[in-house]
Order: sequence, then structure tokens, then C-alpha cells
Amino acid sequence: MLVEDWTAREDVWTRASPVLGFVLIVEVLLAGNLDWPAWANALVLVGAVAALAGAVALVNAVRGRPALALPEDVGAVELAAFVGIGGLLQLIGGQTTSAWVVCAVNVGLLLVLYAWLAYGVASILRFTGRRIGDQLAAAIDLLARAIPLLLLFSVIVFVNTEMWQVFAGMNDTTVFATAALLAAVGSVFLGVRLPREVERIERDVAAEPPLQRRQRINVGLVLFVTQALQIVLVALAVGAFFTAFGALVIPADLIQSWTGTRGEPLLWLDLGDVNLRVTVELLRVSAGIAALSGLYYSVAVLTDNTYREEFLEELTGDLRTVFADRARYLELRLQAQ
Repeated sequence: MLVEDWTAREDVWTRASPVLGFVLIVEVLLAGNLDWPAWANALVLVGAVAALAGAVALVNAVRGRPALALPEDVGAVELAAFVGIGGLLQLIGGQTTSAWVVCAVNVGLLLVLYAWLAYGVASILRFTGRRIGDQLAAAIDLLARAIPLLLLFSVIVFVNTEMWQVFAGMNDTTVFATAALLAAVGSVFLGVRLPREVERIERDVAAEPPLQRRQRINVGLVLFVTQALQIVLVALAVGAFFTAFGALVIPADLIQSWTGTRGEPLLWLDLGDVNLRVTVELLRVSAGIAALSGLYYSVAVLTDNTYREEFLEELTGDLRTVFADRARYLELRLQAQ
């Protein structure tokens, strides 16, 4: 995103064109109709290939290129053709409803590819993955500061009858949906707070010239993914702790008094005077507490000044180096003109 003269036509869609071409090939193969005889499907396949080749030739003609030339850039005409061709291939096979579905799927694919390629999501994930050890250490350090209040809240909730009745009685789908809801709430909170943090970092590192909007979004994604990784690590640690804690101190009789059943055992170890009993209900309750703790942690890190400064300190240093390289890069461009 810091590269000048960046355009989606040349820097995004040309990189996405192999994926789009593969999808069109798959849609050609799916253009047939299982209710038709083999010879009819063969004709449909030939017709679909001819329609695809004709569409490519037509787009090239509109763009003033040879009929079968590979695109040097990909613009609105090619993208509209990609969406329309997928639906047209389904119409050739007599599948009207599928045509609308394929068009909608193609539009969704374009949105995903744009977000993935334009903002360097793969690079951000690689960058964050290489620093996972540092992130884990930072998460543990910040968690150590937040642990008194977090554990007080979590332990009280964990040994609460209503908590077990609510989460233990859920099916797996509901548990995942609840965790997804809490993750979505935390993501919205981060999304609202991060633009302010990006502006603060830009001001602190004195980025010159000022970042463009798409570049600020890119920096915000780096912050978001880095913060999300810390939250996930904290949530997993809390969930693992309460799973082990519950297996050690929550007996089957107590679970029965809370939920009406002794629980569905997954693992039972008899170590003499110590019994470790892991049940489905215990995992569900631990997952619920982990999700709630992750939400609390995401709010604490960006609202508490001490947590926020420690979280941003190392990343700000990295960005300071990046912005210095950007300034030198822009100087070299001016000298070359």
C-alpha cells in the first residue's frame, strides 16, 4: 500500500486473474444438467466453452486488443464479464436459479479477492506469524497485569450455577454461535478504536508526506491482526486453564446438582486420590468463559493507557522504520523524475 502509482487494475486484479480464470473453468464444467442425456450435456459443454471464448474475444475487442490476448490490466469491463459469464453458463444449462446464485457468488468472490490482495492480508498474516513468539510474550505480560480482575470475574462466573445451566445445556452449534457473536462484538470495538490509534502512530512517527486513506487502512489491518492474535492467545490460555481447573475440582455430583446430569465424559483419569474428569459440559462452559475473557481483554488493552502503550510500543518502532524507508523511497522517486 505504500507503493506509489498503485492501481487496482494493475496491482490487484491482474494478480487475481488466475483465480478468476480457474473459477470460470469450474463454472464451465458445472454448466451441465444431470437431468439431461450425455449428448445434451456434451453440447452444453461445447456451447459453454464457445461462449467463454466469445466473451473473452468480445472483451478484448472492446479494449482494442487481439482476440485471444492475455490482459495487461483488468478493469470494470473484465470484472463485469466475469460476473455475467458465470450466470450465462448456467443459463445455457437451463438452470435459471443457479445463474443468479453464481452471479452473487462471483460478486462475493471479487470482494474477498480485492480485500485479500489490495490490503496485503497474506503478508500481514506472515508478518504476524513470524512474530508469534513475541506476541505470546507480550500477551502474557499484559495478561499478568490484567489477571487479578480477570480471574476474579472468571472464577466467580465459573462456579456459578446459572453459567453451567446456560452453557452446559447448549448444543455445539449454539456454543460456536455465541463465541462468534462475542468475537464480532470485540472486532467491532477494535474497528472503531483503531483509526484513532493509526492517526496517533502516524503523528508520533511523523510520517511525511501524510498517509493516504488506503495506506491508513493497511496500517489499521496490521494493528487489527496483531491485536486479534493476542486476544486469541489469551482466550485459549483462559479456556485451557478452566478446563484443567474444572477437571480437577468440579466433581460429577456437583455437575449433576447444577445441570441435572453427571455430564458426558470425554476423558477420565483415576490417579488415586485425584480424579481428572473432562466432560462435554466442562468444555462448553470453559469455551464460554474464554470468549467472555477475550472480549474483556480486547476492551482493556485499548482503553487502559498502560496496556495500550505497551501493546503499541514495539509495533510503533517497526512502523517508524517503515515510514522512514517510505520517505527515502519517495525522495528517490523525485530524484529520478
